[in-house]
Amino acid sequence: MQPPKKPKNRHSAAMEIIGAQLAMYRIKAGLTQRALGERASVAEETIASIEQGRRALLPHLARELDQILGTGGALATGVEKLPPKEKYPIWAEEFIAYEKQAVALCWYENQVLPGLVQTGPYARATFRNDLPPLSKETIERRVEGRLERQVVLHRDVPVIASFIISEAVLRDHLGGREVMREQLRHLRVCAELPGVAIQAMPFGNTSHAGLSGPFVLLETSDHQHLAYSETQIGSHLISDEDKVSSLTQKYGMLRMQALNAEETMGLLDRLLGEQ
Repeated sequence: MQPPKKPKNRHSAAMEIIGAQLAMYRIKAGLTQRALGERASVAEETIASIEQGRRALLPHLARELDQILGTGGALATGVEKLPPKEKYPIWAEEFIAYEKQAVALCWYENQVLPGLVQTGPYARATFRNDLPPLSKETIERRVEGRLERQVVLHRDVPVIASFIISEAVLRDHLGGREVMREQLRHLRVCAELPGVAIQAMPFGNTSHAGLSGPFVLLETSDHQHLAYSETQIGSHLISDEDKVSSLTQKYGMLRMQALNAEETMGLLDRLLGEQ
């Protein structure tokens, strides 16, 4: 199987362009990466990483390289015009880029609601629980980014989306009772969107296919089948066919063990009545 085609956000694409320009200017000046690094007092690997678009060219280094290479400020201007950084943790950016182009999504969660069906106040509550604490600016930027992702459920041709959520998540009071009440109402609305199915994994089951934790399956517009999982400190985007197949089997079992969509709507109605 070919590795998945990695989509690029605007910031990453612009970094690659600046890196290619640096490589062109360096070669034109007759310098190796090591020689340029020595003149700029940085490691050869730093120059290589910038040229490959893997590391950002910082403004002070861009100005210094412009002087060394005689480029008239071209690199510094390019850095100044970089698009703003994305609104997501860097380790999640690749998955979110695939999510935007997905034609099908299957999402299992046992701790919080899936980001695609969260309200702003609920999303804010999740980010406020991060440790070490995030700044207010970072929280608001990430809330905005999370809400923007939800357009995938409202496209002219919407994604086919299945969500399986632990009943414990639905009965939790993350953010407080009012936040959760609003969230349950929103979830009830999402359950009636075209192409969306929401199922609750109820208390009391004697078997459970999701004990190893949450995960997402997705199919891209060019029919790549991928899986994604997060840990405390990072994430894994999975393209290995055997591993994706294993998680697909788990998800199929979860769908059979969970309440069906109609039963889940009834549960949401009962929970709203208890709030």
